[in-house]
Parts: sequence; C-alpha cells; structure tokens
Amino acid sequence: MFKDLFQKRKYATIPPDRLRAERPKREIPEGLMIRCPKCGNIHLGKELEKNLKVCPSCDHHFRLSVWERVAITMDDGRLRELDAHLDSVDPIEFPGYREKLEQQKAKTGLREAVVTGEGTIGGYPVVVGILSFDFFTGSMGSVVGEKVTRAIERAMERGWPLVIFSASGGARMQESIFSLMQMAKTGAALAKFHERRGLFISVLTDPTLGGVSASFATLGDYIIAEPGATFGFAGRIVIEQTIRQKLPDEFQTAEFNLRHGQLDKVVHRKEMRAFLAKLLEMHASVYGDAPAAEDPSALRAEAGDAPEAGEGEANSEAREPGAVRDEVREPAAAESEAAVPAAVTSGAETGKGGSSGDR
Repeated sequence: MFKDLFQKRKYATIPPDRLRAERPKREIPEGLMIRCPKCGNIHLGKELEKNLKVCPSCDHHFRLSVWERVAITMDDGRLRELDAHLDSVDPIEFPGYREKLEQQKAKTGLREAVVTGEGTIGGYPVVVGILSFDFFTGSMGSVVGEKVTRAIERAMERGWPLVIFSASGGARMQESIFSLMQMAKTGAALAKFHERRGLFISVLTDPTLGGVSASFATLGDYIIAEPGATFGFAGRIVIEQTIRQKLPDEFQTAEFNLRHGQLDKVVHRKEMRAFLAKLLEMHASVYGDAPAAEDPSALRAEAGDAPEAGEGEANSEAREPGAVRDEVREPAAAESEAAVPAAVTSGAETGKGGSSGDR
C-alpha cells in the first residue's frame, strides 16, 4: 500500500515540434499594426492611413506608394497616366537583371520606378512625375530617365507647370552608362523647359540620393521637401569613411539642408497639397488660368487606368532604343492625337493651358 503511495508517476513527454504543430496559429493581418521606426510606438494601420501615414507621436513621415501619393495630392485622387507602356530591356545583359525586373513588377504592381501623368492640383493643370522607392529603390535607369524627359516635354507642349516627387537611391547600376546618361538627358530637357519659362516644382521625399539628387531633383524653380527626408548625393557612411570625420546626427536631413541653403522650404505632408496649390496660383498668370471649378473633371481620369496606345509625347522617340522597349510607339504614332481626349487637347483653345509660346 505504502509502496504504491510513494511510487513516482510516469508522464508522457510530448516533443516540442509536435506541440508547436498542434498549437493553433493566430494569423495577424499584414499592416494591422505598424511600429514607428523613429519613436517605436505601435499604431493601428488604418489610423495611420487616416493621418496620411504620419506618426501621431513623433511626426515621422512614412514612405508612400505612388498611388497613395496620387490620392493625397491630386484633385479627387485622379491622374491620367502617360507612357505606361515603356519597359526596361537589360541593355548590357547584366546577370540576373531581367529576373529582378520581373520580381519588382510582381511585388509592386508597377512597370517601372516612376509614374508620370496629367491632372490638376487645386484646380490648376499640371504634369506630374512620382518616383517609387518600392521599385528597385527608385533607381534611375533608361526608362525612368525617358519617362521624366517625356513628362518635361509634355509640360512644354501643354504650357503647364511640372511637379516631380523624388524618392531614389540613385542611378541603376545594372544599366551602367545608360543610367548615367539619364542625368544629362533630364538636365538638358529641363534647360529647354526653363528657356520656355516653364515652372518646375521639385518635391524631395525620403530618401533622395545619388544620380537623381544630382540631376533633375535639384533643378527646380522651387525645391521643397517633407520633414525628415534624407537628401544628398553619397551616403553618410561613405562620406565619413572618406573624410575620416564624424558627421552631425541630423546630417543630410531636410532640416539640415534647409539651414544650409539647399532647400527653399520644408513642408509637412498635411500641408503639401495646399502649398503646391498656392505656388500654382501665384504663377497662374504666366501659364494660363485654372480650369473652370464647375467642371474639374475635364483634365482627369481614374488613377491607375491603363493609358491607350500612343498616349504621351507623340513626336518623341526613345532616345536609347537599346535600353527602352517602346512597344506601341511606331504603330500608334499616327493615332496618338485621337487617343487624347478632347477635354485635354482643347486646353489651349479655352485659354486654360496654352502652349509656352503663348505666354
């Protein structure tokens, strides 16, 4: 009796792997909770979106996708996209480049690192370019340079202001000299644009570095940036290793560059649209009156709609034919004017978007 009372009981041991396998997993939807990288506070994803992806605790500006930028900047969140059919083609046959391009397309839903188009901000017609850091870190290859150049030419043709939101790690190394040529090409196009008295507003977002910061991003009539945006050429670590000195903690931030004369203004994201509209209003007498407020849809189309064949600059050819695939350019050249809605092409006739020569 006593022997049975003090006998050690035997317990079954469950292997840890089996225990984990039998335990039900709780799936947490992606984006439900987001931690701020600056202050560490956790916020509901939907609440953060309502706040334009600005941290309520520390005012940190999260990066935006192209279509998020369109939604908070353009009137009614609409943009008529241009040159959406252009593709990169691996001009120097860089190992693995084609596969990475396809991966980036599948990941982001974009065909390249920039989206260009036409729309209105505060009722004023503009040509817009928005770089996506999500696609190859916003690096500038042949297609990015070509689309930016065509956007500049489009603004000259329409006689409208140009607004470009930059976010880039620099030139795309997989295209070598072809990517570096885009710096000169976009700069030359902007020189012609300035000769025609065109207004170019450059908006720097986090981060804007390398070949983009050394070309069109710093050639604006107005150069503004979002708070805390990193802006410079070489990276911080490279500079410190080169000069063998410790750089200030705020080095290359928008606020640092503003104090040293590199920027005209740092504008909060919540105030950006109103600030851009104010600049456009100030210069409205130069490029023409705004579209009638009672018919603001005359220059808009649904954001993300695929453009018809031949949309964009009808007379421009791809300047690097070996690096840019322009599938619809030749067969659609004769039809390109028909592809543009009358509401847009009639801007010069109505005096609401006349050509640069009319100024």
